[in-house]
Parts: sequence; C-alpha cells; structure tokens
Amino acid sequence: MQLTILGTSSGGPFHGRHYTAQALQVDNQLFLIDCGEGAQMQYHQYRIKYDRCNHIFISHLHGDHVYGLIGLLTGWCLKKRTVRLHLFSPPGLQELIETTARLCRVVFSYPLEFHEVDAFVSKKVFENQKVEVWTIPLNHRIETAGWLFREKQRLRNILPEKIEAYNIPYALIPGIKAGHDLVLPGGRVVPNAELTLEPPKPLSYAFCSDTAPSQTVAETVRGVDVLYHEATFTNEHAEEAAFAYHSTAAQAAEIARQGGVGRLILGHFSGRYSDAEQHVAEARKVFPNSEAAVEGRSWEIGLKVEG
Repeated sequence: MQLTILGTSSGGPFHGRHYTAQALQVDNQLFLIDCGEGAQMQYHQYRIKYDRCNHIFISHLHGDHVYGLIGLLTGWCLKKRTVRLHLFSPPGLQELIETTARLCRVVFSYPLEFHEVDAFVSKKVFENQKVEVWTIPLNHRIETAGWLFREKQRLRNILPEKIEAYNIPYALIPGIKAGHDLVLPGGRVVPNAELTLEPPKPLSYAFCSDTAPSQTVAETVRGVDVLYHEATFTNEHAEEAAFAYHSTAAQAAEIARQGGVGRLILGHFSGRYSDAEQHVAEARKVFPNSEAAVEGRSWEIGLKVEG
C-alpha cells in the first residue's frame, strides 16, 4: 500500500502548494482521493498512472477538494476511455458533474456510477478481493466524509519445500493457504503451522480532510497504520480553527494519540504559513511520530520512501 500526496494547501495555491489530491496504490489498484484544482497537472508531474484509476473518493464539495474533478473526467473523454468509473461522495456530486457536463456540452465516453454515502456514520461503502473502504464521519461546515482503507487478510504463504516433501496435490494448496491442516494418505495430520508462514499484516490508511477535532474520528481510525489529518492552523489560531470547523496541528496529534495510530501525516495548511515547521513542532509534543505532508513524496504504509 503506497500513498502519494499531491496537494497540501487549503483555500488557495499559496507558497507553491496545491489543492488537496492524493493517490493510494493497493497492489495493482489505484484509488484517487479528493481532486482539487490542478490535480491533473500534479498527476502528470509526479508520473501517477491515473488512467488505471476506476474509483475516486471525494470527501466533500468545497472547491479546494473537488474543482479539479471535471477536468479530470473530461480529459479521460479525450483519451476515449471506455471503462466504468465509480465516484463516492456525500450528496451533491452527481448533480455538480451532470450539470457542468450539460452546460459545457460534455458527452462522456465511459459510464459514470455515483455512490452517495452517508457522511454521518462509519459504514463500509466498497470492497473487492484486496481492500475495504469505510466512511469516517467528519465535523465540518457541510457534509464531509473521510475515507478508511483497510487491506483484507491475505492467505498464508505455503513453503515450497513442503509441497515437494509431502507431494501435496495442487488441489489442496488453496485450502492449506486458507489455514487447513494436511491429512496424509495414511491418516497422519500435518499441522498448518508446519506447512506455511504467517501472511503480512493487513495495512490501513485513514484520510481525514476538513474537520474540527472529533472523538468519533479518534474511535473510527483506531489502530490504523497511517492517519492523514488536516492541520490547517497552529495553536495561535485555535479560535479561527474552531470558527471554521478546522483543526490545529496539536489537535490532529491528539486524535492520533487517542486513536493509537502508527504515524500521523499533517496537511491542508493555511496560506498564512509559508512552511509547516511550526505545525510539526506542535504536533510532535503530543504525538512524536508526526510529520508534514510533502507534495510528490510517497509513503509505503509502514515505511516512508522518497518520491
């Protein structure tokens, strides 16, 4: 599971920062999260193979999280895309896209399937063989949903030498990988633990865009490997954060601490800050494993790597 953050700004493209957009790779599947203005340019700049994306998750309909979407969708028309695209969001996205397309005379070359989610509950809204996606109720000025991605438990890894040693038929291998013991022709039982290795621990990533600090968020993201949480302001602007239903870096860190997450990534920085040094300093006083999002940098969930 690899995360690439493409935008870290709130409100405007200040200090060279871009609006919120992220790409999450789970094995060979690519999920896009939010799509602020200029997202296409960021995908190109950082060589994100976004044409492979079939699922987009939009947290809410404020412009800095969604105004890049119509450009992305119409760009796929120019490429003659035919594969169905699934879009998940709180209410209103379908009306926004269809109205814009009608006024701009856009005819989509591929089917759009809109999935309207309830932003006030945590509920599984998508799953396939590899991953589940759950909503995270956020506390903002309009209906806003965060997104929790959880890998499914992988099968156990069968040891090749055991296949040869016990002459295991191919038909029995799926059951052994699922945890079954091996029963030999003479009746002897070979424990599964002798035949296999534990699979990797399922990974998890939580995306919390615009939100005031919320105990519900802390409970919903409990134990995730990586939490991205908005940190629009620092402590000196805590009153403004409360008024706008945003969070400070210290408040985001407190959510991470209460949730027992592995790592906290801060983002969505106000234009009044030229850098995120103070955000990180304040967050680390509460939750030491905190860092600032950097556009174009990728994180292997569990291990950071340079983008």
